[in-house]
Amino acid sequence: MRIKFFAPRWGAEHIDWETFLHAVKDAGYDGIEWFPFADNSSSSDHGAVIHLLEKFELDFGIVMAVIQHYPDVDEYLAELEKQLHYLSRLGQPLFITAQTGREYFTLTDIEKTLAVCRKDYNGVPVYQETHRNKWAYAAHITGPLLDKHPDLALALDISHWFCVSESYLHDQQDTVSKAVQHARHIHARVGHTQGPQVYDPALPEYAEALEEHVKVWDRIVAARASAGAGYLTVTPEFGPPPYMVFANRLGSPQEEQWRLNLWMKTFLEKRFSHFESPNS
Repeated sequence: MRIKFFAPRWGAEHIDWETFLHAVKDAGYDGIEWFPFADNSSSSDHGAVIHLLEKFELDFGIVMAVIQHYPDVDEYLAELEKQLHYLSRLGQPLFITAQTGREYFTLTDIEKTLAVCRKDYNGVPVYQETHRNKWAYAAHITGPLLDKHPDLALALDISHWFCVSESYLHDQQDTVSKAVQHARHIHARVGHTQGPQVYDPALPEYAEALEEHVKVWDRIVAARASAGAGYLTVTPEFGPPPYMVFANRLGSPQEEQWRLNLWMKTFLEKRFSHFESPNS
């Protein structure tokens, strides 16, 4: 099984696309993760971005959320479906990681949301991202839906669940185990029990936080390899301020974000090297 590492476009929207993709390619990433409707860069031409991705021979996944506020759930669902149809036809994305719903959605609202996401979108799989402020914001909410929907695929960002629970979920391991089996994509950001992102995962004071995340990621990689998956996608996803606490850093916010994500990529490449097939 091959581990494909994707660079986040998040935090680099101010950089022109050709410069950004050149850096991504040179750093050895396999592709990018991109939120087209939140990218206010100099090129808003999605077709031009797809052309550049093809030029640099980079894969890509799409992140999406309905940014507009729709008090009426049915209006929200109509917009969600419209966006998923459009985004699935932007080139050939490997996946869409969808931040869907809101944390206050009722169970009926969540079921309607999942029904929309289960429709066929040009054959592109839609993963539910575990994210604060969205329906899958916490382990205790998501677990019962995983039981009910065996086909529910997750883009697992366990940092959000740790932060919401103010714990490393030692008392919710059954749900963590379910999430591991449903995970199809990893957002490799390290958070902690009081926040979604540590200052620097390499610092000794964050060793416990790093280990708690890595234990989950190890299990996902092993599960996907056992299932015979050809690849698993991973996005090192340390974000810019305000996710990033910027105090006393030497570089610019963008330089620091790039450094943190490249550190995580290198760390995980070494850790998961034994899963790489010599012919991958």
